[in-house]
Parts: sequence; structure tokens; C-alpha cells
Amino acid sequence: MAQTVSVIVSPEDRARLAAVIGDRSRPLKHTQRARIVLLSADRLPVLEIARQTGVSRPSVWRWQRRFAEKGVDVLLREPSRKPGKAPVPEETVRRIVALTCAEPPGTATHWTGRAMAEAVGLSLRTIQRIWEAHRLQPHRIRTFKRSNDPAFAAKVEDVVGLYMDPPAHAVVISIDEKSQIQALDRTQPGLPLKPGKCGTMTHDYKRHGTTTLFAALNVLDGTVVGRCMSQHRHQEFIKFLNAVERAVPAGRIVHAILDNYATHKHPKVQVWLADHPRWVFHYTPTSASWLNAVEGFFSTLTRKRLKRGVFTSVPQLEDAIRRFIKEHNGKAKPFVWTKPAETILEKLRRLPAASLQ
Repeated sequence: MAQTVSVIVSPEDRARLAAVIGDRSRPLKHTQRARIVLLSADRLPVLEIARQTGVSRPSVWRWQRRFAEKGVDVLLREPSRKPGKAPVPEETVRRIVALTCAEPPGTATHWTGRAMAEAVGLSLRTIQRIWEAHRLQPHRIRTFKRSNDPAFAAKVEDVVGLYMDPPAHAVVISIDEKSQIQALDRTQPGLPLKPGKCGTMTHDYKRHGTTTLFAALNVLDGTVVGRCMSQHRHQEFIKFLNAVERAVPAGRIVHAILDNYATHKHPKVQVWLADHPRWVFHYTPTSASWLNAVEGFFSTLTRKRLKRGVFTSVPQLEDAIRRFIKEHNGKAKPFVWTKPAETILEKLRRLPAASLQ
């Protein structure tokens, strides 16, 4: 579309258009159309008219032509555009929702927007709007795993009880190890963060060895005792327990929460436990490491120190971990668990049996 008419406005029409512009009760579209015609009559360029009235150039050309054909009245009566397309029938919407929740044809594992658009004969954007309205996201999947521990309920109540109501004159600690932490050195230096650009890091790396972090989180004050060791056998675990034993004040019972890793139940670990009667081990259910509070510390360590770190040797990696633990302990806060055991168990009971198989 381009300009095809030269707008000529009579004195009567100019007065009428000026009155439309000055009338505050008029719709904005009427005011815009009147200004387009008056500015066109003053021989302003189309681009300048579009800028002053806040419309596109095709809109300027359209209302110039319509005024030339039908006068002022068309500016005040004619709608801005033709009526839009009819909405998608409700029956079609229900069909799309049902198809999305069913298996797709062929070998595909889930529906895509284009596959659904082709199947029902609608546009991709229409399918996307229907999915958004019904909160359907076939491209996403959430994994789950339910513990098959026969003593699951009892262990959950035991561990959560220690978090929410710790025994008096006792220490509650969460113990675990983060194994195979890699000392990774990038093959090239990355670029720093800049306005409009994220930081960069090479995909490939040089591996300089690994270390294992043994950590014990004190639930009562949030501090962490950590030791880096080359392996994570029962021998290293016993050495770590001795380190924690020295850190805990004398005369206090130590309730230690651990997962079901074989090292934690090794016969020599059991002998050590018998020789230290103030220690009590509490095991989380199988496949329920989310109950172990120290996992949250490991997550923070990974995100804030390890993931983007560059380490040229294992000693450098271990030094970085020790400094992170020291910084963490300097501003540690008590660990707070908010979900009672009964709330957790009730939520599991509400899940359909089929979804847990």
C-alpha cells in the first residue's frame, strides 16, 4: 500500500475535524484519524504524520483514502479493521486437549506444537495459545522416585523429629560425603560479564584429579565441619568421625543423620560407634537423600564455588573448598525444617498408586 490520493479539506470539514480533536470525550481512534487528515492537508510527509499520530504508515494511507472517498463521517463510523477470525470451536479445543494428553502417533514420545497443528489443521500459534490456556506443556517432564524402604514412615518421623524438636543437651549433625569433585582447568580463559552479554567459559577442560569432601552440618547453628580426602572408604570415614568427635563439646550426645551408603554401615564403623557411646546414628530411608540437611550445603558449594571455578591442581581445589567452608561458618544460621513428618506422609498417601510404580 502507498499514498494514492492528495487530501484536500474544505473550511467546513477543517472546523469539524478541529472540533473532534478538541473534544476530550471522543475515542482516541477518532482523534487520531482527524489529526491524520489535517496533517495530510498541511502536506506533511507520511512518515512525519505517522510519528505525530502514533500509527503506522499504512494506517495513514488508509485513512487518507477513506476520507477522500467518503468524507468526515467515515472517520467517525468505520471500525479500525475488519472483524477478526472466529474463535476456535470449543469442541476442537477439547479435542486438542485430549490429544495432547494421549500418546502421539508414530514413534514420537510426545506431541510438539507443529505436529499438533498439522494433525488438527490449525496454526502453531493457535495450538500454543490453547496449551497456555490449559497449562499444558508436553515438552516438559518431571521425574520422581519413591522410597521402597519398609521402615520409610518410621525413619521420616525419626529424622524430621530431630530437625524440628532436637533433644536437649545434644548435638544434631547431618553427615555425608561429596565424592569425585573434579579439579577442572579450562583450556582458554573466559570473558567476564558485560552489559548485554553473559560471561563465557570454554566447554572443554583439563582434568587434574579429584577429591572427596566429608562434611558434617550442625543443625543447631548451621556450621560445617569439612575434610577433603583422596578416597571415600570406611577408613577415611572413621578419620572424619574422629575429627567431628574432637569438634563436639564433651558431655553432649551426638545424633548423626546419615544415608544408607555402605561405608556408613561398615563393620569397622560399627565397632567405632560401639567405642563411642555418646554417638547415635539415624539413617534416612533408601532413595530419600533429600532428608539429609547437608545436601543443601553441597548444593550451595557447587553453585557458588565449584561450577564456574578454575583449578589447576587438587590442592588448589581443596584450598578453595576449605576457604568456602570458613566463609560459610562465619555467617552460618541454624538449619530450619518446616514440614512436619505427618505432612510429608500425607502427601505421599494422596499420590495415585499408578504414578509411583
